[in-house]
Amino acid sequence: MPHCLYPLLQETPAPSRLHPGLPSHSLGLLWGLSWRRCRPGGVSGSLLCPPGPAAISVSICLQGRVCGLCGNFDDNALNDFTTRSQSVVGDVLEFGNSWKFSPSCPDALALKDPCTANPYRKSWAQKQCSIINSATFSACHAHVEPARYYMACVSDACACDSGGDCECFCTAVAAYAQACHDAGVCVSWRTPDVCPLFCDYYNPQGQCEWHYQPCGAPCLKTCQNPSGQCWPDTRGLEGCYPKCPPEAPIFDEDQMQCVASCPTPSPPPPCHAGGQSFWPGSKVPSDRNCYSW
Repeated sequence: MPHCLYPLLQETPAPSRLHPGLPSHSLGLLWGLSWRRCRPGGVSGSLLCPPGPAAISVSICLQGRVCGLCGNFDDNALNDFTTRSQSVVGDVLEFGNSWKFSPSCPDALALKDPCTANPYRKSWAQKQCSIINSATFSACHAHVEPARYYMACVSDACACDSGGDCECFCTAVAAYAQACHDAGVCVSWRTPDVCPLFCDYYNPQGQCEWHYQPCGAPCLKTCQNPSGQCWPDTRGLEGCYPKCPPEAPIFDEDQMQCVASCPTPSPPPPCHAGGQSFWPGSKVPSDRNCYSW
């Protein structure tokens, strides 16, 4: 069976064919990303793991050198729907289908309006999603227009016709909350009754290390980041974060707990080539003249 996935973002082999412009680091909210050693809303090295969507950013050095479903990173919205063949189209299906990994995969088809397909969900979806237009987010309304987020929330909530409210309604509201945070407005919108996120699940019995933070937490010292310094342009994401006590001030990403000191790392294993062992940093001879690896 063909591999029917779509590339969200890939580096283009011929950047000169694209149109460079001003950088725009945030390429949008993506679904289904996962990172090793992640807990929902937790940390993995220097990456923060959100409870649902994930924000993806690329370095300025890739400006005008990427393509795919996330766009081409040139800050020009007029050419966002650039197909694999470098044609700019206006139809979202034509654009999306052009990025199939295999031409033998079936094309994606136009979807019916979810609230028309599931009319019994519409009133519930409108009521739940009204939190976006409510006083809860009033501080953000002047910074991020809520209308399109509300419409997207209603559509997503209608689409979940057999459960999955957390992944549809809650994630849609979380997307608006993250957009508010990106605009400099932190909104603590979750409650025990509305899309709760119970970080206490990760706490060992009798301990209270993990806490919910609606807009991220200050950079902390970890075994993989002993200096406790983070990139200044890294935006915080909501989720569960550890708060290490003074007697165990370092977070161990492998054990997922606060520790007094990090374990001494084991030396890396040697590489094997041609029946010989070579330690990291040593040169591996080649059978080609004047070459070494």
